[in-house]
Amino acid sequence: MNIIGKRIKQLRENNNLSQKRVSEALGVSNVQLSRYESGSRQPDYETLKKIADYFEVSIDYLFGRSFNSKDDIVTEEFDSIKEINKLLDKYEIDDLSFFDIEKWKSMSPEQIRELESYFQYLVQKSKEIGENRN
Repeated sequence: MNIIGKRIKQLRENNNLSQKRVSEALGVSNVQLSRYESGSRQPDYETLKKIADYFEVSIDYLFGRSFNSKDDIVTEEFDSIKEINKLLDKYEIDDLSFFDIEKWKSMSPEQIRELESYFQYLVQKSKEIGENRN
């Protein structure tokens, strides 16, 4: 059984639902759902979306990319600070390491020019955001 099949079966059983009931809700046959659960068949993208919506989980959860069934479900307003913090975590940037002067001292002139172009980009984007708010 593959991870998608395991997750579908687990969700169905955790919700005390029969294969018949879930298959009817998804618009697939009972045999097809059984094949998904056993891993002998893979649901197509549209069916994956239906399954995720039906059980109120993310597609990442169905693929085993998330351990929490409620991760990555868009149910709340966009939080820019939260997203920026995710980026800082993703790129392993923390306040202390980003501003560590010793790391900056070893940069070549080419790296400094490249850094300057990034800063120019950030300043331009910041100005655009400010203009859009007015």
